Amino acid sequence: MKLRLSIPVWLIATPVLAWLSIALISADTGILSVVLLSVVLIAAVMASVHLAEIIAHKVGEPFGTLILALAVTIIELSLIVSLMSAGGEQSLTLARDTILAANMIILNGLIGLSILMGALKYHEQTITRHSATSALVALISILVLTLVLPNFTTSISGPEYNKAQLAFVAVICIVIYVAFVFVQSVRHRDYFLPAGESNEDHHAEPPSGKTALLSLLLLLACLGAVVLLAKSLSPVIESGVEKIGAPQSLVGVIIAMIILLPEGIAAVQAARKNRLQTSMNLALGSALASTGLTIPAVAAYSMFTGSTVLLGISTASTVLLLLSIFIVMLSLVTGRTNVLYGIVLLMVFATYLFTSIIP
Repeated sequence: MKLRLSIPVWLIATPVLAWLSIALISADTGILSVVLLSVVLIAAVMASVHLAEIIAHKVGEPFGTLILALAVTIIELSLIVSLMSAGGEQSLTLARDTILAANMIILNGLIGLSILMGALKYHEQTITRHSATSALVALISILVLTLVLPNFTTSISGPEYNKAQLAFVAVICIVIYVAFVFVQSVRHRDYFLPAGESNEDHHAEPPSGKTALLSLLLLLACLGAVVLLAKSLSPVIESGVEKIGAPQSLVGVIIAMIILLPEGIAAVQAARKNRLQTSMNLALGSALASTGLTIPAVAAYSMFTGSTVLLGISTASTVLLLLSIFIVMLSLVTGRTNVLYGIVLLMVFATYLFTSIIP
């Protein structure tokens, strides 16, 4: 059954149910409440994917994937700032841990799984080399400036920038990200357009403007619910992490995986439909947005409140991050992918998860 706006009823009902669940039972930590919140969380994630597809079909590529990446980043940023405002020792490294986890999940887990699933079905897939190199040049620069360089500056002892350095790097991140968006959506938009798309729905009539607008509003509602549901479930996750004796940074990894589920599912589905270009647009665009926009916002919050933000990652994390970037670069720079690239990236992701539990 569908409404006149061509949006299935369940896509409208899901965010309503999710927000009702948050309002009524999010404070209850009983087993039944945890199970119900988990089910509603999964439903909200699935609804987000469908709504994003409706919007992407209306506006076309690469704007569709850009909208989802920006929406998730804004909500992720809101969660980081709200948790930082609570204070405590963990708030000092919260932004760093979240950004690192998001990038490792995207670079290894999301891209690796997309390449693997696409290669298993189509043997070999193609991507525009210029799109991959453009995104990776911007992403590598931002990651090194924000997560690696703080370990080597000398103005302040420790893995952090002083106020002037933090403000400067925040501006640099914004310039790089805006330049990438300009290249992606205006200057060289053809680099990021899927070539030879075989999806049978490609020529379907796009939704109306009212349908797309309603889908955007519902998407924001679903993504907001995903973040708040994940936050409500975090005490249960923290308890589980503590029981197995793993570092508390693992909580950030788990929460980041939940928040990135909508983008992850959308990227894998695109690869399964032989649209690897769309899949990589979404993955790399999300990594750029989550880093290039989060760092300036966290920097502004830090300077406004006078709080300290530790950005430099450990040596082991640096090695894994640089290895991930190097493998992704080699996997995409030729414009052709195969099953080996996906397997290697997933093994690096497994290593990251393992060392997060047993450092």
